[in-house]
Amino acid sequence: MFNEPLVIYRDKDNKPRCIKDSCPHRSASFRGGENQNGEIVCPYHGARYTTSCNQDVSDRITCNHIIDSHYDNFAKHLHLRQYPCVEQGDYIYIYYTGEAQPSPNDFQIKSHLENSLPEAYGFDLKDYEYEEVFIDFKCDWSRIIENHLDILHIFWLHGNTLPGNDVNRKTIKSFNQSINKDQYHLRSVYHEKENNKDEFISQIFIPPGRVIIFKGATEQARYVQVLDHIPLSHNRARIIVRHYRKFLRNKLLCKLLLFKQRQQKVFYKIFSEDYLVLQTQTFNEQMGYLNQGQAKLLAEDKMINLFWDWHQHSLEKEHPWDIHPTTAHTNTIHQDMLMLYPPANPQLSHDIKRIIDRKVAVRLFSIILIILALIFAPNLVQQIKSGNVSMPMVGTQE
Repeated sequence: MFNEPLVIYRDKDNKPRCIKDSCPHRSASFRGGENQNGEIVCPYHGARYTTSCNQDVSDRITCNHIIDSHYDNFAKHLHLRQYPCVEQGDYIYIYYTGEAQPSPNDFQIKSHLENSLPEAYGFDLKDYEYEEVFIDFKCDWSRIIENHLDILHIFWLHGNTLPGNDVNRKTIKSFNQSINKDQYHLRSVYHEKENNKDEFISQIFIPPGRVIIFKGATEQARYVQVLDHIPLSHNRARIIVRHYRKFLRNKLLCKLLLFKQRQQKVFYKIFSEDYLVLQTQTFNEQMGYLNQGQAKLLAEDKMINLFWDWHQHSLEKEHPWDIHPTTAHTNTIHQDMLMLYPPANPQLSHDIKRIIDRKVAVRLFSIILIILALIFAPNLVQQIKSGNVSMPMVGTQE
């Protein structure tokens, strides 16, 4: 995150831990290491780190073994540096400052997690089922957030991909917009100008990187998207997308219809359509061809303008990219391994298409077999019965 490699694992108490990806012995990465019953093991020399050797409430992660017992006294002085993290629902939230500490207790937490939860905005998770995809982009992460706060592009750029009759190139339109903001969020509600009573779409930006999109009024929304934007490194970002829905909640039916895979296929196509735009926007901005002050904004772009105000203020206040800066000489090993998901790495998208094709073929073949069985089985049974009736009885003599 912000160029700093991190590792998340579960300790012996099944508690999530977020550590700096650097073993204090020789600064090797934990990538390729092991988690042995809640002890994280360095792949270089087998150093094991655990919370079980704490004699106080420091909550440190300390080495309890390296090489052999002759180094036990040496080991107890090795501590992993970590960030506070907490598991809430199906998410793990990290309190990231750019300065990892030996213990989570060393942090003064200044923001409250409750203000970032979807439930804080009238969204009851229990009413929905969801699909989840991971998306990787080679572009500036703030451009991706801007894209997800842009309502008008979905009609044109995604008009041939999104299902439904109300969002396509033929229905592109301008909207009336109302915006609410406070220290915790920006919220924009869009109404059709011909029907100003009903909410068409509402968006919530929750700093630093969460966007929630409601289709329709919040309480009645048939589907909701929660998008979490993670700045991995310069021009590298990951998006966790959850698409919640109130319809088609029967799990067996969803499995038969391959609903999960079909949704993933649609998501990958949508984000692939965004990808070229976001990459070229990033390039043009970084080359100085267009800065934010020169952008010509539409009325519906007010939310984007407010986001950029927040973003610029946060950069000037916190300088997150200056904490772990990279140069042209910095080894790119982590950046090279980061891009795992579409559209930056299209392999998974191709795999999903093959899975759908294979499973559809299996289902069609099964249906054909069932139909053939229903057609020919009665005749076959009748022939068997007729054969039994005409079969001569063979008597035996004693």
